[in-house]
Amino acid sequence: MNSQQPHGLPLPNTAIAFLWRYVTLRPWHFATLFLLIVGAASCAVAVQFGMKLLVDAMAQGREAAGHVWPPFTVFIALIVVENVFWRSGGYLGCRTVVASCADLRIDLFNHLTGHPMRYFSDHFAGALANRISSAGAAAGSIYGGLAWKIIPPCVDFIGAVVVLFTVRLSMGVALIGAVVVVATLITVMGLRGRSRHIDFASQAARVGGELVDQVSNVWTIKAFSARHRERRRLEQAIGVEAKAQRRSWIYLEKARVLHDICLSIMAGGMLGWSILLWQDGQITPGDVVMVSALSFRILHGSRDLALALVDTSQQMGVIAETLRIIVQPHALSDSAAELVPGRGNIRFIDVSYSYADGRGAIKHLFLDIPAGQKVGIVGPSGAGKSTLVSLVQRLDDVRSGVILIDDRDVRSVSQDSLRRQIAVVPQEPALFNRTIFENIAYGQPDATEQQVLDAARHAYCEEFIRDLPEGFNTLVGERGVMLSGGQRQRLGLARAFLKNAPILILDEATSALDTASETKVQMALDDLMRGRTVLAVAHRLSTVARFDRILVLQAGTIVQDGSPDELRHRKGPFQTLWQAQGMELGKR
Repeated sequence: MNSQQPHGLPLPNTAIAFLWRYVTLRPWHFATLFLLIVGAASCAVAVQFGMKLLVDAMAQGREAAGHVWPPFTVFIALIVVENVFWRSGGYLGCRTVVASCADLRIDLFNHLTGHPMRYFSDHFAGALANRISSAGAAAGSIYGGLAWKIIPPCVDFIGAVVVLFTVRLSMGVALIGAVVVVATLITVMGLRGRSRHIDFASQAARVGGELVDQVSNVWTIKAFSARHRERRRLEQAIGVEAKAQRRSWIYLEKARVLHDICLSIMAGGMLGWSILLWQDGQITPGDVVMVSALSFRILHGSRDLALALVDTSQQMGVIAETLRIIVQPHALSDSAAELVPGRGNIRFIDVSYSYADGRGAIKHLFLDIPAGQKVGIVGPSGAGKSTLVSLVQRLDDVRSGVILIDDRDVRSVSQDSLRRQIAVVPQEPALFNRTIFENIAYGQPDATEQQVLDAARHAYCEEFIRDLPEGFNTLVGERGVMLSGGQRQRLGLARAFLKNAPILILDEATSALDTASETKVQMALDDLMRGRTVLAVAHRLSTVARFDRILVLQAGTIVQDGSPDELRHRKGPFQTLWQAQGMELGKR
């Protein structure tokens, strides 16, 4: 894979420019591959001329038998050189095309992950992954088709014209005219069928996303006895895809029929013409054999060319559809400036935020959180709690106002440097299907083994990890399904310990746990929060009862702000919530 790709260079949003980008990253590889293929195809045409010389020598009779061997030697030498060129091109093509397709998939993934979170809410995760894989396969098909199915027939045609000019000028002109007519017809059909190919690519990606969605939610399907319902839904989606595929396929077949008719007429006409010229004594038997061989070579080569062009049109549609969905401009601009690690002071200055549909989530918010303060954020569902903490992480941009961390506007620093200063423990930690060690080390990739072990100990993970068959080398399964909820949560805490960021965000970190698990997680949280700025979203008020400060949000605004003691004794939403959860006013 290419390690010299310019950082930050935007991806082209058209298929041709996108593919050309990876040619320019390996210019010498592709140039050498092109020369090898042109050389091999030229030798293949020259072989036909060598056959002509051999036949003409043999046509002179036995008395001229000595003249047969030089043409025979040339004929064999050309075949050997042709095969050397093809095999060298195959070796180089394998390395070049595979590496280029790997690069473009990585670049697409890198661009995809730069989109804000709202982008992923609008698209199937499975469909996005499928588009990247499909684009890689399509690019490989295009590069390979260009190398083995498009360039060789073109060289054959040029070589055949040159050779036919040596036989009869009018034959070369006729061949040019016939091929131009056929190429024009196939090209026009290819362009007219492009919309069908793009539609098929879009439907295929949609079905891929639907499949991933259903497999990911198989427990829900079983719990609601919905197998037959989901099957009908999938049948409907696949039916639409199949219809689009049939339209694309039938159009390909029409193009193939047109091509076969035209080329059969051309090959038959050229051969008949050469026989008539031979009868009139204007050309030799070797010329007839050569014209016949070249005509049929062009017939088969142009069939491959036509199929490759139509297939390329189809694959370009796949890439165009992928670029349309993935290579959109990032909604969040990024900066090269780094946020220097600080103490973790957070300020909101007249911040407003609304969703894409216009609904307001945060309205003219002013907030100052000193470094080291522990702040609980409570309120009813939809009040803007999770939105507030997501804006701190700059998962999206504010519509107006400014958010400062250690007196730096979060928009003026790189997103990665900002998020390195923030550790997040969500309600359901997202684990990769990797080992426990790798999942903990995700919080700090450069951590030593001892640092990972220390983080696991601080998060009270050691006991259950020791009981696992392979300890820290145990694979946790997709999204951590091999572990209990409490175990997953403690791994999430271990990540946060290892990251050791000055700002800690807890988003309902204990709400889904049983009492025993919550006790251990809460002990770990108490250790983790020490000396950090903490923002904790909570529905269960007991989890924030000992915090320094509570913010009560309603409809995107702060309606109460104070210590837990103050708010418990003051009439308002917090007191109502506290009483609703069965707590006494004086209880600590």
